[in-house]
Amino acid sequence: MKLENVVFEDIEIGQSAIRIRQVKSSDIQGLGIQPDAESLDNVAFQGTVIQGAWTVAQITAVIGSQLPGPGAVYLSQDLKFVLPVVVGDVITTKVTVIDKDLQHGLLIIDCQCSNQRKEEVVFGIVKVRAPTEDACIEIKSAKQKVLNCAY
Repeated sequence: MKLENVVFEDIEIGQSAIRIRQVKSSDIQGLGIQPDAESLDNVAFQGTVIQGAWTVAQITAVIGSQLPGPGAVYLSQDLKFVLPVVVGDVITTKVTVIDKDLQHGLLIIDCQCSNQRKEEVVFGIVKVRAPTEDACIEIKSAKQKVLNCAY
């Protein structure tokens, strides 16, 4: 699979990208969480709640792979976690460019994560330095290789 970026000058305010992913039990293990049955019984929510880091990872994945893509530098975030995300939820992550800092090459990106019931679970703003040169990443297995794109 090949990922290509969008350079700063080609990004427009209002441009967006979306990723949809279902939370799996294996995602809990991937975050180093190993809840026991007793602690889960004390949780106020139905199902196994996934850490907020999972939704942040979805936002990061959209920014790092789609908009602006490879070469983006994630600088800051101000996110609000408003509802729990549980194993089995289908989360739609949408990022939308809401402002461009022309002097510094920065993007201000609105981020929204919603579940399958269209309930917002996370929202906020991320600041990203966008790449200024075309780049591609070819993903082979678990390895990544930076390539020159021929345009």
